[in-house]
Amino acid sequence: MSRIRAAVPDGILAGVMVSVGGTVLLSVDNRYLGAVLFSIALLVICYFGFNLYTGKVGFLWNIHGREELSMAFLGLLGNLIGAVLSGILIAAALPQLRETAIAACEKRLMQLPVQTLLRGFFCGVLMYSAVWIYREKKTVTGILFCIPVFILAGFEHSVADMFYFALAGLCTPKAIAFILLAVLGNSLGGMLIPAVRSLKGDRTP
Repeated sequence: MSRIRAAVPDGILAGVMVSVGGTVLLSVDNRYLGAVLFSIALLVICYFGFNLYTGKVGFLWNIHGREELSMAFLGLLGNLIGAVLSGILIAAALPQLRETAIAACEKRLMQLPVQTLLRGFFCGVLMYSAVWIYREKKTVTGILFCIPVFILAGFEHSVADMFYFALAGLCTPKAIAFILLAVLGNSLGGMLIPAVRSLKGDRTP
């Protein structure tokens, strides 16, 4: 299967894994433990090479050919499908989590749009850092630190948010606008480090 043809299926699998991370985060009482366990999502995604938009978008700054752009945005579509389907299935399997998800989503919808954008931005910075360290330094250290940090800081990961809203059963114009702002924030944040590095003449992805 070509990379383009695999983009959506691999994106769906990435969405499923982020949903697994989101499920454990909502399931445990200790938020610090939940934040650490959420890392299983990106660990599996990186080891299998699944297509997670937030892990790829920052690399488009230096590698932005048609195939790379298609991979990223088809991956985002797959992420949405995987996260929404997982949300529906988890709601059926673990109905007690739905109330937790509803409370979390309602709290998110109280944010100002600029807050959602900025929280997505800083999550994007951390996601790019985690994946870059994994790729370039051949270590999972970035994943094990960056993922808990963005969760405990309250930053917004758009794919995880897709799962939370699906689990909560919330699909309103306000919820959709929230997700779109989180995607934009993740995209801009993911490009911060490569953009600044390129200004210094460093073109390393």
